[in-house]
Order: sequence, then C-alpha cells, then structure tokens
Amino acid sequence: MAEKIAGHGADLIGEERADDVIATTHGASVPKNPVPVVTTSSTVKRPGDRIFEFLSTASAATISVIIAAVGAFLLWRAVPSLMNNAEGLGGFFTYSGDWNTADTSAMYFGIPNLLAVTFTISIVALIIAMPVALGIAIFLSNYCPKSLVKPLGFLIDLLAAVPSIVYGLWGAKVLGPTLSGFFEWINSWGNGFFLFTHYTNSPSFATSRNMLTGGIVLAVMILPIIAATAREVFVQTPKGHIESALALGATRWEVVKLTVLPFGLSGYISGSMLGLGRALGETMALYLVVSPSSAFRASLFDGGTTFATVIANAAPEFNDDMKAGAYIAAGLVLFLLTFLVNAAARAVVNNKK
Repeated sequence: MAEKIAGHGADLIGEERADDVIATTHGASVPKNPVPVVTTSSTVKRPGDRIFEFLSTASAATISVIIAAVGAFLLWRAVPSLMNNAEGLGGFFTYSGDWNTADTSAMYFGIPNLLAVTFTISIVALIIAMPVALGIAIFLSNYCPKSLVKPLGFLIDLLAAVPSIVYGLWGAKVLGPTLSGFFEWINSWGNGFFLFTHYTNSPSFATSRNMLTGGIVLAVMILPIIAATAREVFVQTPKGHIESALALGATRWEVVKLTVLPFGLSGYISGSMLGLGRALGETMALYLVVSPSSAFRASLFDGGTTFATVIANAAPEFNDDMKAGAYIAAGLVLFLLTFLVNAAARAVVNNKK
C-alpha cells in the first residue's frame, strides 16, 4: 500500500516537473504555481524621510508664498496711485510724456517709453551675448583640452560675481570713451537710419552714454549665465550619439552640428531667456552708463530710462506714499515681465524633454 502511495506521489511530482518543462519551453518566465507575494497598502516611512519631506515641502511653499506676497504688496501699493493718474488707468499704458507726480491728486505717469527702452537695451545685449556665449559653451564642451576646462570655466563664471556697479563704472569711464570713434564712424554712414541717428540733444560721442553702450555692458553681464547654462546641457549629450557620428566619419564640427546642438538647443534657449530676465532688471550699471531721458526715439545713440533706473532716480520721492506708488506700479510691471520671461524659459525646457 505504501509503495502504491509513493508511486502515485512520484507520478504527481513527475507531472509537475513536466508541466514546468512545458512552461519553460513556451517562454514562461515564472513558475506555474508561484509563491504568493503579500503586499502592504502603505509604505512605512522612517523619521529621517518624514523630516526631509517636511523640510522640502515647507521650503517650496515658503518660496511660493514670498513671491505671491511680493506681487500682492506691489499691487496693493500701486492701485491708489493708478486711480489718481490724470490719464486714467489706460493712460498708465499709453502716456509717454514726462512723469509729473507733484500733484498727487492728478499725477501724470506712464510706461510706454520705459518699456521700449528696457526692451531695446535688453535685446541689444542678447544679440551680442548669445553668439559669444554659444561659442564659449561649444569650445568648453567639445574643443577645449580637459586640463583647461575648469580654469576657463571658472573665469567665465567669475564674470557673474562682479558687482553691477563695477560694470557701470567700467562702462561709463572706460568702455564709452573708448567706443567714441567707432560710434562716430557708424554715425557717419548710418545717420539716416533711425537706429543710428544722433540728435542734437543726444549724449555726446565723447562719453557715449547711450543705449548701445548700455547694451554692450549688459551683454558682458549676462554672458556667463547663458554660457554656463548651455555648457551644462551640451556636456550631457549622450556619448553613444557622439561616438556613432564619429564612427560614420563625421568631423568634429559635424558632430557638434548633428548631435550636440540639437540635444542642447533647449538649454541654450532657456539660458538666453534667463539672461534676458537678468537684463530687464539691471539697475546700477545702466544708471551709470546710459544718460537719463524720458523720451524714446528708437536711436541706439540716444539716452533713455528703464524701469529699474526710473525707480532708482526717484528714490527721494519715496517719502510720499502716493508718489512712491506711481513708481511701484512700474515695478509691478517689471516684476510681471521677469516672471513671464522665466516662466517662458521653463516652458521651453519642458517642451524639449
């Protein structure tokens, strides 16, 4: 009897093994009767994880609250002055004359000229800085000897650590007078073109305290931001893409054009947008380099006033809340502009992922 039971058990074991063999031959990757796995509905968190999660969440929430509080403060202080604008709320966006806040019950102020000057100088800075920054990023990531990458990268990054007032002094006392001859040469053949017109009350070429000089100074200031961002993205290009291009006989420039630039284009654009945000809010350098003017005549050889410099110039008027509110309204527009520029940079990066 025992022998029959043992024989029957052996047959069952043989059948199970046969089934396992059949399952294996059909490509099954798990046993026929796997051991059930018990799962829990919740994950146990260690005290350190809970503390880190709380600190991270609190930090993110704090930054969001601070940004919202700044925007709310600017709006709260700007609304009363906007209501007392003699040209009305719409006049804030259309009035292009001189600011007059002497009579707080009927003030005259608007942002069209400030907006035009701010964007003109910033665009000039981008036009100059973007190709130079791109060349620096490509050189450091693909051509530079490894022993020189860190020293040269450190020197480029060091430009961002120079105080803006130092750039302003350099631009007003060194760069402007040095470029006077070059600006006179441009004016000699381009005076009929609106960008290079020199009016009778424009800044003298001897000092060259004009928007073009301001744009050049800003270009130097935003150069490390664009170059550092683009370089960090370029070095992340997959090695397999680069090696495949080289294996197909591509030259070093063709490798950069076909693999590095397409991969890092989003980083380059986002870095440029961040540089634009930096340029929009620059104060002290432009305060010293560009001669103040309430008019905007679209000439790069003319003076001008940006959002930041008009606020700096009007600091003595801040003892009156209503007068200060007019300039805080300009600051609110600048706040929104920089916020939108940075949001656009983030959107570009997200769309390219």
